[in-house]
Amino acid sequence: MGQLRTIVPELEKMGYQVIAVSTDSPQQVDAHGKKNDFPFPLLSDSKMSGARALGIAFHLDDPTVAQYGKFGIDVEAASGETHHELPVPAVFVIGTDGKIRFEYVNPDYKSRLDSDVLLAMAKAALKK
Repeated sequence: MGQLRTIVPELEKMGYQVIAVSTDSPQQVDAHGKKNDFPFPLLSDSKMSGARALGIAFHLDDPTVAQYGKFGIDVEAASGETHHELPVPAVFVIGTDGKIRFEYVNPDYKSRLDSDVLLAMAKAALKK
């Protein structure tokens, strides 16, 4: 979210509202938001209803959950749920009509959308 933080003012000047969504529990999201002082709202989708609706939810099998645990990641404690689901990292630009104008979905969580590309797509979406 570091790159996103730097372009929030430009996106807001274009009329966009920036919102980040996490699968962490509402309590963890609140603590994380306060700790990092994000210039945009950070919301919780711990039940994965939003991720499922967008088609970006995936299920972790038991061996993968166990492997995450070895790395100190407790998916149940993080979300407060037992569904063992995570979202594919994604960015959406949504028009005022509620339609998705641009989406970036990449299963490789290390590969993030370049902020210049997001700005260009946001500008292009305004023309639609």
